[in-house]
Amino acid sequence: TRMTDCRYCLQSLRGRKYALREENAYCVACYDSLFANPCEECKQPIECDSKDLAYKGRHWHERCFKCAKCSRSLVEKPFAAKDEVLLCNECYSDEYSSKCFHCQKTIMPGSRKMEFKGSSWHESCFVCQYCRQPLGTRPLITKDNENYCVPCFEKQFAHHCYSCKKVI
Repeated sequence: TRMTDCRYCLQSLRGRKYALREENAYCVACYDSLFANPCEECKQPIECDSKDLAYKGRHWHERCFKCAKCSRSLVEKPFAAKDEVLLCNECYSDEYSSKCFHCQKTIMPGSRKMEFKGSSWHESCFVCQYCRQPLGTRPLITKDNENYCVPCFEKQFAHHCYSCKKVI
């Protein structure tokens, strides 16, 4: 075949649109029937004149690449996958992220969180109730559902020896 003929159907490509694959020319119809990926969403082939968006071996038309919950486009936006379903970050967070025990706001994926007594906290919310300094992994004491660093707890609540003044 000549380079001006479709590699598959052998029709002339002169004056017609065509696509190249591995240095072979194909008319648009042959290229689409041989090589177009099916769209995950609409199941139609993604023709050579459409943008083919791929993620983990799956393919979508640009118009079909959207959040499974709110239907907003995911093109050039951050997204997450859960059980093969694509979600925008907002829907993913609403559905699967923990809420901070202190402020009740979502702890966004990728942000640092602290876990204590079965609850999750934003790192910035997990602070001593007295001095407001981050507790991080420092020793702490809980009283009446409030967390205190040890020095603040001792200052506020501990009993001191009458004689030596040390914390009992």
